Amino acid sequence: MRQWRQRRRISQLDLAIEADVSARHLSFIETGRSTPSRAMVLKLGSVLNVPAREQNRLLLAAGHAPVYAERSLDDPEMSAVRTGIDRVLAAYEPFPCLAVDHLWNIVAANAGIAVLLQGVAPELLNPPNALRISLHPDGLAPRIRNLGQWRHHVIGRLRREVAGSASTELHDLLTEIEAYPGGDVESSDLGGVAVPLEIDGPDGEALTFLSTVTTFGTALDLTAAELSIEAFLPADDATAQAIRESATR
Repeated sequence: MRQWRQRRRISQLDLAIEADVSARHLSFIETGRSTPSRAMVLKLGSVLNVPAREQNRLLLAAGHAPVYAERSLDDPEMSAVRTGIDRVLAAYEPFPCLAVDHLWNIVAANAGIAVLLQGVAPELLNPPNALRISLHPDGLAPRIRNLGQWRHHVIGRLRREVAGSASTELHDLLTEIEAYPGGDVESSDLGGVAVPLEIDGPDGEALTFLSTVTTFGTALDLTAAELSIEAFLPADDATAQAIRESATR
């Protein structure tokens, strides 16, 4: 618990006040002199904004059963989630849309994603990881016209996720993609409203996308809570027309 408090840069006293617990009791919890109740672990986890997966680990460390289940998307109890994902993916056709787990592994995608996978080395698709595909020199990277800007955006986003979690897997992924070669980013590239993804299309034409992210805000299952659905929408009429024409071929 102390590590999460320090990670969030909050003092022991401030956490005690926010969680409505005595500073003495909180000190005992952090030093292991007192074992927190299940309710106390969840309260402190909520105040510290600890991810659900890490709250499970805190519960286990305190001798309690995890509160958040983790089911496969193929589990019958996840049918509503899977149906929701499929509907969102279909709604964005013919534009690229994909669902990723907490490690950025692609768990579902629509047919529109083909425009982003053109030329990607087969070994990067088994299993497919969205960030690895995006920045690997054998992936989408050679087709990205604003690679420096896009790389800066992607790595910055992943760094924030690593800082907000205790995931060694995400840290390892960050270390890996930081080692990939990439273009430099100019300061003038950072002053826009949003970072576009600019790529060479199938016929060499310029395709420009803006991405949107959808999550399950009320999920109690880890798999559902950690899923993100990212859609790449055309940033201009030329891109929209090119994608629609490509989909009819």
